[in-house]
Amino acid sequence: MGEFVVVRHGATEWSRSGQHTGVTDLPLLPEGEEDGRRLGPVLAQRDITHAFVSPRQRARRTAELAGLLDGGIDTAIEPDLVEVDYGAYEGRTTKEISAELGRPWSLWSDGTAPGDTPGETLQQVAERVDRVLEKARPMLADGDVAFVAHGHVLRILTARWLGLDPSEGRLFALATGRYGTLGHEHDRPALTGWNIGCP
Repeated sequence: MGEFVVVRHGATEWSRSGQHTGVTDLPLLPEGEEDGRRLGPVLAQRDITHAFVSPRQRARRTAELAGLLDGGIDTAIEPDLVEVDYGAYEGRTTKEISAELGRPWSLWSDGTAPGDTPGETLQQVAERVDRVLEKARPMLADGDVAFVAHGHVLRILTARWLGLDPSEGRLFALATGRYGTLGHEHDRPALTGWNIGCP
């Protein structure tokens, strides 16, 4: 039985500045490209047979640099792995949002607000990642399955794999260019590795 390998894309201008990046399709920074290259040899040591990749260019480029778009892996672009739609909070930092509201703001407890896009609730994102997990779960019989996507959506996916409310994604901080593993212990879903950097 394989594991899910949860990979956050490499660094972008907004991930470095702390701006929320949902629908904005930013490229990787040079150091973000290096993140992808560093992931390659580490992921090559695993038996990854399938990969699901967010359609955003920062995720697709990370997957490419990490070797997950090579012919030996069954790779699919998965729209349900796009980042949370932050609505009015797109491109803004937590500090800026908190200052506007006059109180501390957190995605996990306060959610998004409508703006140029409607924004999403955590439950709506959970419904998306639940579909991905349902699709990918049978593939674990063949080996590992990689998900290459974004910080918040992968944290919600992790919470859902563990049977937790999507708001519990707050517990699973995941830096750019890092990965985690989701597997089983005694046939129950378990977190088997997290926020792992590459040399």
